[in-house]
Amino acid sequence: MTSTRLFPPCSTSSFDKESGVALVMVLWMLALLTVIAGNVAFSVRTETRAVSNVSALAKAEAAADAGIHKAIYEVLRPIGALGRWDADGTIIPWAFGDANIYVTIRDESGKIDLNYAPANLLAALFRVLEIPEQEALSLADAIVDWRDTDNLRSLHGAEVDEYLAAGRPFGPANLPFQAIDELRLVLGMRPEIFRAIERVVTIHSRQGNINTASAPPLVLLAMKTSAAPSLAQVNQGSRYLGIEVEAVLEDNTRFARMAVVRISGNTLEPFSILAYRTPRFDAATTPGVEPN
Repeated sequence: MTSTRLFPPCSTSSFDKESGVALVMVLWMLALLTVIAGNVAFSVRTETRAVSNVSALAKAEAAADAGIHKAIYEVLRPIGALGRWDADGTIIPWAFGDANIYVTIRDESGKIDLNYAPANLLAALFRVLEIPEQEALSLADAIVDWRDTDNLRSLHGAEVDEYLAAGRPFGPANLPFQAIDELRLVLGMRPEIFRAIERVVTIHSRQGNINTASAPPLVLLAMKTSAAPSLAQVNQGSRYLGIEVEAVLEDNTRFARMAVVRISGNTLEPFSILAYRTPRFDAATTPGVEPN
């Protein structure tokens, strides 16, 4: 009797081919899953690092704010009190939690007032920063043209026509500066120049004279090289104090804060904060702004 096969015989070569294709597909799937897993792990590490950086920055910011208020507390203590912080421009280290805080308190009368300083002192400040002569003169006169109330252009300055020619949709305010950051709008003011001078200029001195007892080195050098020695004066200071704080965490995360405080002498309201900002300066301001 002849037997009948229910299924046709399977070719060995066909089976091998199908097995090989399946193996390749499995390997591709494993490779794909490995890539996906690697990307997920990298994304998680990146996000974790970003969250950690944000957390550290927030911690440094809080420490800097603590330094501002600690400085206010110290200057309000009676003169001569043990450990009192003085507004003499020295760097005062202070440990706050795991942050190292560096505080500088300086009388605003030792800074150059943008609303009162003569053009020759402003130009001297820019020269000290190694800015070319013509650019220094133009910047100084542009600052004067910004703050004065007329539309008459200074010799090297800028009024409405110069701003429009430079593509600016506005002209000078023709009013006193209301904030230090307003200086950035002055025609010709470059970001690197602003960063170099923002610690040594003010709008709170309200005088053209400079209190040399509290003036920072950059201001003293500008006065020495300018033709305005009569601007120097020594006094007991004003009621306006500038506070600079830099907080540094153990991982070297840094945050800086600046404030201007008015000391009133009133027991009910002993002080008021007139300015509170995050500066755009490096750890130290030194001459050497590179021109474009």
